[in-house]
Amino acid sequence: MIELDNVSFTYRPGEADAVPALRGLNLKIESGQLVAIIGHNGSGKSTLVKLLTAVLYPTEGEIRIDGVPVDREHQWDIRRKVSVVFQDPDDQLVMNRVVDDVAFGPENLGLPRDEISERVESSLGMLGLRDIGGRLIEDLSPGQKQRVAIAGALAMRPMFLVLDEPTSLLPVPVARRLISTVTDLSRWEGMGVLHVTHSMYEAVLFERVIVMDEGRVILDGTPVEVFGNVDRLREVGLDVPLAASLAHRLRARGIPLEGDILNIEDLRAALSVAADPSPSA
Repeated sequence: MIELDNVSFTYRPGEADAVPALRGLNLKIESGQLVAIIGHNGSGKSTLVKLLTAVLYPTEGEIRIDGVPVDREHQWDIRRKVSVVFQDPDDQLVMNRVVDDVAFGPENLGLPRDEISERVESSLGMLGLRDIGGRLIEDLSPGQKQRVAIAGALAMRPMFLVLDEPTSLLPVPVARRLISTVTDLSRWEGMGVLHVTHSMYEAVLFERVIVMDEGRVILDGTPVEVFGNVDRLREVGLDVPLAASLAHRLRARGIPLEGDILNIEDLRAALSVAADPSPSA
């Protein structure tokens, strides 16, 4: 479990130009949970990622991952428990060949050669990369590079995988396939996934959505619960999935749309019922 108890973080604390980035966060995220984290630029999402991966440490409060505090003394323990995949895979792909890059993390853990080979083979297989294991990284497409980055993160066998806007540079179909692959892996491996994204269409695919604004959590719940707060989301400059937005407007005009509406199929079904309701029994 990830636990944040009254966590705050300030850049350059005590100085005149100090910048508060997180303010009194209290969160619990269970192992195996699929969580999307959304918010506009400057909401604190990236700072939260850095804290969860022991790149930064709380100014106030405490973070624990599987009971281990996030501090300098335990930074390597934390980095074994949490792996991160960044927006641009070129920022974290360090070796020339695919297979060598996936092996890089386990090698730095000092694992036996046989275990490294097993982890690399397993991770390449889970991401459908076995056929290109010998290829040069520079010859891969952006989508393939991102899958290699995820394979490298998985080879660390983390409890939690943090995706820091990894789909923002990818075409929509490739991004959707990537999210589908990661959510499948979570279910197979029991691994928690935290997906930081600007895409509302990706956020609705997760079990839980956390909305951040000015360093605070302002909404936290299922996609239906969160995206039902259309006006609150718009207040903080966030979009709403088109179907949820249209349903909100139609309901405001008195059209009785029933059920949870997050996508066009949901909206079409609700409109069909509203237009031709079944007769009462």
